[in-house]
Amino acid sequence: MNEIDLAALVLRIGLGVMIALHGRNKIKSAGSRAATASWFASIGMRAPRLQAASAAWTEIVSGVLLAIGLFVPTATGALIATMVVAIVVAHRSNGFFIFNEGQGWEYCAIIIVAGLAVGSLGGGRASLDHAMGVEYGGLWGFWTALILGVGGAALHLLASYRPASPGKP
Repeated sequence: MNEIDLAALVLRIGLGVMIALHGRNKIKSAGSRAATASWFASIGMRAPRLQAASAAWTEIVSGVLLAIGLFVPTATGALIATMVVAIVVAHRSNGFFIFNEGQGWEYCAIIIVAGLAVGSLGGGRASLDHAMGVEYGGLWGFWTALILGVGGAALHLLASYRPASPGKP
């Protein structure tokens, strides 16, 4: 294993486990599922229970795929889409820093950057992609992650985001 393979392994496992646990937190109990759905309704998402479950499962599945190194650029695309949606619907008006009131978009942005890096690196030699003979990284991985991420987020927002009109609750 060379340095790039080691870097890919550390980054994708760290990112994958972190985001899978983040998603798991949204559905760990009936109370957390209800609270997450209520929050999704408050930020203007249609079908908030479905949106909450979708976000949670996207984070869990993409995180597990990253951790095991399977379909790495596609998994990072799903992760990036989730973070782009989070920035648009919940964080962009709160400024950059996460410690700002309402939490800024800093956290989501660094996940997007890490996702693009992992998508570009691919799974590396210590991945299921490599074990199956799939070399899915480089520019192809970068563009796959970026296009799936931004495109998926745009489609999701068009289909599901209905923010309150100015002056209306």
